[in-house]
Amino acid sequence: MKTNAIFFHAGCPVCLAAEQSVAAALDPVRFDVRIVHLGEAPSRIAEAQRSGVKSVPALVMDGQAFHINFGANLSDLT
Repeated sequence: MKTNAIFFHAGCPVCLAAEQSVAAALDPVRFDVRIVHLGEAPSRIAEAQRSGVKSVPALVMDGQAFHINFGANLSDLT
């Protein structure tokens, strides 16, 4: 069974670099990775907040948010 993972980002250079790294690092056989660009899908900001995301880029796996580098506070996107 695959582990669900959601990668939230805002499209900034830091976020895009992290997206490429995450996509390359996670085995597609083991992980179902969904990419959410919050600049293009602002309706999903609340979902990111509920998942524990405080800043982007962030990867949410098994209900836990992992913050990667720093692109922007989630509150800056609202």
